[in-house]
Amino acid sequence: MPKVVRTSPFVKFTGKKSMKVEEKILLKGNIAIAKAAVEAGCNCYFGYPITPQSEIGEYLSKAMIEANRVFIPVESELAAINMVIGAGSTGTKAMTSSSSCGIALMQEAISAMSCQQIPGVIISVMRGGPGLGNIAPSQGDYNQACYGGGNGDYKVIVLSPSTIQESIDLTYLSFHLAFKYRCPVILLADGILGQMMEPCSIGEYPYKNYDYDIEKWALDGAKNREPRNLVSLHMNLGELEKLNYELNNKFLKIKKNETRFEKYLTEDANVIITAFGTVARVAKTAVKQAREMGIKVGLFRPITLSPFPSDELYNSLNPSTKVVLDVEMNLGQMLKDIRSSVFGKCDVKFMGKPGGGVINNDEILEKIIELNKNLES
Repeated sequence: MPKVVRTSPFVKFTGKKSMKVEEKILLKGNIAIAKAAVEAGCNCYFGYPITPQSEIGEYLSKAMIEANRVFIPVESELAAINMVIGAGSTGTKAMTSSSSCGIALMQEAISAMSCQQIPGVIISVMRGGPGLGNIAPSQGDYNQACYGGGNGDYKVIVLSPSTIQESIDLTYLSFHLAFKYRCPVILLADGILGQMMEPCSIGEYPYKNYDYDIEKWALDGAKNREPRNLVSLHMNLGELEKLNYELNNKFLKIKKNETRFEKYLTEDANVIITAFGTVARVAKTAVKQAREMGIKVGLFRPITLSPFPSDELYNSLNPSTKVVLDVEMNLGQMLKDIRSSVFGKCDVKFMGKPGGGVINNDEILEKIIELNKNLES
């Protein structure tokens, strides 16, 4: 059985000695994320439409108003992310969503959010690139999300769902981690996941009783307390150096406590496939097909792309593992994290398609068969 680190329950305890399965409904991925954001208590949404994530804003344009919350269709992605900063600085749950080239415009502000330690959720539904690219599904923004385009030694949490249900669960987790660690969190999906439909359960937000100590840092009016501010400019000697160490130590704590991943049939695998998001689903099908042919192959799927589950991947390599095959819908953006995690313990190969090209299970299976033949020869 695969080892899956779940982020919220699919079943709910009723108070009796039995578990009640949540009712499932058929939802498109973007709508599921939007519904989960409302359930998570998102009080402010600021967004600019861009394919393939526009349904998020479309749904929230009605749902947020009905819930007596704030929905603002903005003039640009720059405006959206800066409004998230403003709302987040008051301790308000705020979110924006965009895709690829839209997220690129937000990079300076994401760096500022990290420095100011302001919580906020950013939904990124990837499309083909670079530039304006196309509206086909892609995974070309791994580097953008995990390593960023802003300045300085900042890091953000990046979560990657592979199902609609997991999109809901990780939306819940995004809001929780953003406020638990006071940082921006990116939910990184692709166009397939945003547009496809699956049965899923919204359930209840599992972190509603968590105390985030918002009153200790939020800019909520300096009544009966000393004034405070949240800034990204630190001119005093040594002040910024100290802050960088604090931010790095916080990220190390996140890596220790919040890393999530899935392992599937890796215990005896000669070949282990690494993949994230939609591609991981396709790869799992290829793994099952290869197993039916007697080929010992497994799958390792990072759920937290940042921090990357490097130790967990290394420990998933068993004595008979000879090669890791990294499969992505890009030209190998996760490959450096795979290689540094494997640390020379076995060979690492890659297959991928950029610019909106979608890999199918037959292509992955063909590559598995090829690698297995090379191992046997």
